[in-house]
Order: sequence, then structure tokens, then C-alpha cells
Amino acid sequence: MDHGICAIHVPITTVPEAGALIRRAEEVGVEAAWLTSGGYGPETLTTIAAIAASTERILLGSSVVVTFFRHPLITAQQSRAINDIAPGRFRLGLGTGHRSTVEDAFGLEFDRPMGHIREYAAVLRAAFDGRVAYAGDRFKVNASLARPHNVPIYFAALRRRGYHLAGEVADGAIAWVTPPTFIGDVAHPALVEGARSGDRPVPRLVGHVMGLVSDRPAGPLQVARERLALNTRQVYYERMFADAGFPQARDGVVPDELLREVALVGDEAHVTRGLARFFEAGCDEVIVSILPGSDEDHERTFRLLGQLRLTPRGD
Repeated sequence: MDHGICAIHVPITTVPEAGALIRRAEEVGVEAAWLTSGGYGPETLTTIAAIAASTERILLGSSVVVTFFRHPLITAQQSRAINDIAPGRFRLGLGTGHRSTVEDAFGLEFDRPMGHIREYAAVLRAAFDGRVAYAGDRFKVNASLARPHNVPIYFAALRRRGYHLAGEVADGAIAWVTPPTFIGDVAHPALVEGARSGDRPVPRLVGHVMGLVSDRPAGPLQVARERLALNTRQVYYERMFADAGFPQARDGVVPDELLREVALVGDEAHVTRGLARFFEAGCDEVIVSILPGSDEDHERTFRLLGQLRLTPRGD
């Protein structure tokens, strides 16, 4: 694909609502949708399977499936089911989650997350090829799966080490509320370095912003500020923001410049300029979390994202 993809992020409140949003996005030409189940809402892969059956062209991705919560063979089986429904349209986004969720909510040990996701991906790769005979520190798996299939594996990443690992073993890396300066200065170079160390093609880089086409930006920007404030209270985001030049973004503090970097609210020209910065920094795709607004605002946003064909920088 010679142009960058402008995707939407759909939080799963209910499966019918998520499905309706994605079908509307497909109607106006939006090329991709990524789904998350914030908190303990409907399960992501089950939701994607349901939506895959009622769509035809739009790419669907998980952002993300938390690896500590399920065995990779189960994830491989679910991925195959989705791929059967929507061949070639599913991207499997994986992440380790956060210590607070893994340990406090699920009572699991959050131990050496980088090693965990590396082994998880290795088991998945073998399962997608149809046969797993794997013995590592975390997983010991011996199984055969019917009908090999190919599903791209994307890793959630926030800091340099995560992007380097994605470059080594994944098909893509997914940033989240990460400023374009950090994408260009840290994330993209680390992804390239990881790929070179593994003698493999450079994976795709997916950026993320909050956004809305609107002539009334004050309300949506306030919502964006409140969401970012939650991120600044999580240690991994706090460290990434500091690396990106915003050390004051912690404990609920959201600098105005950071808000402008990752919350694009304004007319079509303003949002387009903001998205273009991510592609210029090295992104191949940018996910837009649609902020609250009027029905007209949402329609304008969907139509813009369905029409834009921005050019990635390339390697």
C-alpha cells in the first residue's frame, strides 16, 4: 500500500454499538478500525469476530489483547476463527498490560513482561504455521493446529525497548497517545534497529491520537485532557512522556503542548495537518480515537478519515 492508513479506534461499550460505528466508517471509506475493551466490557476478539461477519472491506485489529490473561494457543484459535470470517482483514495487536491490572485485578504475577511477550509471539508464529513444539522459560507447548493461517502480529509499545523488540519479532508496533516528535526521534529508529538486528523487514508503525473535526473544540479538548490525565498517572506513560520532552506530564498534569500534539480538534485542515505530522515522523498508519461531539462532528470526522490518503515518510 503506497499511502498511509487513517484508522479509527472504537471502544467497546456494547457489541451492537461498536458494530454500527464500524459499518458506518466502512461506508464512507475508512480503511481500518482498532477495538479495545476498556475496563471489563465485552471481550475484544469475540467482538471483532461478530463485526467481521457484518463488514466486507474494513481492516480490523485488536489494540490490544493482553498476553498475561490468556494462553497463546487460545489466541491462535480465536485468530484463526476471525481470519476464516474475514480473510486477510485481521491484525492481532498484543500487549502485556499494566502491573496494576495484571496483579491487582487478576491476581497474576507481572514478571519480566518483555520476555513474556517475546515467547508468546514465538508460540503464536508456530501455531499459525500449524505446529508448535516450543520450550521456553514461560511456555512449554506441544500441539498441532489444523489449517495454517497468517495473521499479522502487532506489539503495543511505549518506550525504546518495546519498539526495538517489535522490530525484532513482530509485524508492527502500536503507539498510544505518543507525540510525533517521539515517534520520529525514538520509536521509528528503534523499530528499524530491531528489524536490522533480526535481519528482517521493518515492521509497520501505527501511531495514535484523539481527534474530532469540529467548530466547537473546547468541549472535546477538555475530554481529551481528562483522558490524558489518566495516562499521566500510569508509570509507563509517565516515563514515555518524560522521554518525549514532557517530564511535567505526571500525577494528572497535562501540559498544553502535549495536549496539542496528541489531541487534534478543529476543522478538516487542522486535523489533516496534525495527522500528516505522524506520517512524516515515520508512521504507516494512525489510529484516531473519536472524541465526543455532535452527530455532525462525527460524520465530518468519519468522512475526512475515509478520504485522506497521506504519504508515509518511508525508511
